[in-house]
Amino acid sequence: MNYKKKIIVLLLLIVVLSVIQYALRVYPRYLSFYDMFIFQPWQYVRNVVFGYVPFSVGDILYLLAGLGIVTVIIRWVIFLIKLRTHKGYLLASVIHTVITFEAIYLLFILGWGANYYKPTLTNYWELQVLKEHRNDSSTIREFDTYLVAKLNEYAPHYHSLPFKEVNRRAQLYYRQYTNTRSKLGSLNVKASIFGYLMQNFAIQGYYNPFTGESQVNRFLPQFMLPFVVCHEMAHQAGIAAEDDANLLAYALGTATNDTAFKYSCYFNIWLYAHNRLYRHDTAMAKKLELVLNKLTLAQVDTLEDIRRRYNGDMSHYSSKLYDGYLKMHHQKDGIRSYGNVAISAWAWEEHRKLFRNMMIMIP
Repeated sequence: MNYKKKIIVLLLLIVVLSVIQYALRVYPRYLSFYDMFIFQPWQYVRNVVFGYVPFSVGDILYLLAGLGIVTVIIRWVIFLIKLRTHKGYLLASVIHTVITFEAIYLLFILGWGANYYKPTLTNYWELQVLKEHRNDSSTIREFDTYLVAKLNEYAPHYHSLPFKEVNRRAQLYYRQYTNTRSKLGSLNVKASIFGYLMQNFAIQGYYNPFTGESQVNRFLPQFMLPFVVCHEMAHQAGIAAEDDANLLAYALGTATNDTAFKYSCYFNIWLYAHNRLYRHDTAMAKKLELVLNKLTLAQVDTLEDIRRRYNGDMSHYSSKLYDGYLKMHHQKDGIRSYGNVAISAWAWEEHRKLFRNMMIMIP
């Protein structure tokens, strides 16, 4: 068989990917060009087109991709069994598979992945987040105390909302409080068909970079939904880093006058802040738990029960894989980066004191 053309295509894809990633990393003007002329128009089209589809096209796409991978593996096993006569077929299939993955990765970078090269929200918003704050127990304790007070304030007025209503309000709040309206059209989140699988893998939601859709685990407790929906919409708005998506969800949800959104955002960020405080100052963390209202404590018990029921090997391995994926895309803390919001959200609160009622700008 003639492999020359396939090798050339493979090498060309590698060169193109390397050049694009180098340019995005070294020359910010190319990132601005990408955002304005590639990502925003393409995401706008996807939001409009797939917004009319009631189910997740991305779920179907991933299902077909999974079936395709299984088919390829079966073919390779057959070729290995018949290696003497099928060595050429195996080599050709391997090269073709690598080319396919390289092409898909190029589509990923062009469709959304280049957003990983954007400046962090803390830099873009000029928040005062110092390195020493990350391990400063006094800063974490101060924020934890603030969040406990907020949870106690809003818990008596909290009311759960069904998924469709959460989605509708989140769309409204993004248009009202951020600059996404003119750039991206209406954001939209769908309930994933993989709900049971997501439970076992401990996944709350995900963004599909090929269809531009955001999906959430439909079995999430309702008190988690407003924050998670806002987080997934942040990915649709071009925020790639997980800690930044958490920060944007918190900034948006707490800017509204909606008790359900405020409470959910304070609760979710408290989980990160309290976990960090527990590692630094266990005694103080336990002391703060004693003054928490009964509703929040009951919801913590609900999450613990879910974790005990579904926290198995699958969630462990999926976390490892996702940790590797995040580190590959310039998030050095990997899956731990989610928790960095415990510091940046407190810096946002300090920033908000100086600039009340401001529009939330998204890079």
